[in-house]
Amino acid sequence: MKHLLAALTLLAALVPAALPAWAMQDDENLDVLFERLQAADGPVEARVVEQAIWQVWMKSDSPTVDLLLGSALKAMNGEDHEKALELLDVVVVLAPDFAEGWNKRATLHYMLGNYDASIADIRRTIALEPRHFGALSGLATILEDRKDAAGAMDALRRALAANPHIPNGKEKLRDLTRRARGDPI
Repeated sequence: MKHLLAALTLLAALVPAALPAWAMQDDENLDVLFERLQAADGPVEARVVEQAIWQVWMKSDSPTVDLLLGSALKAMNGEDHEKALELLDVVVVLAPDFAEGWNKRATLHYMLGNYDASIADIRRTIALEPRHFGALSGLATILEDRKDAAGAMDALRRALAANPHIPNGKEKLRDLTRRARGDPI
């Protein structure tokens, strides 16, 4: 695996002009999907639209990157975190503008307890796709764990602005606000 990582990293360094720009977060369908998400009448409709958004986010423009991402997800699900991290490291090198590569690596870093690395990858995800409600929700969780109520509230507000249907999102924001004011929960 380390040889594959080295070879792909070298390839990316040697031929960057040959590699397409991955920015599926710029897919024109996303604007329509986010409008539909805002207007969703209930949780079932919202989940259907969310899934459509995730499908767009999960596609790069490269069969190689998609394959690596899929393999990384299988490794994560199989709890082979070392392999998953190596694969995701390659994904972000080959496709530095592919937000979901950064988001999945952020998730893995969180699972491994590497919170600073997770936050750094979340920030990259959000820079590429400011509406990434999954990354913003993850950031809120980490900041809440770190007792940064103001930061957690800001991240959760941004997540809810993108997706007002996040399960328990509004309740969690109320709880964070009460806690920040010192009110009993």
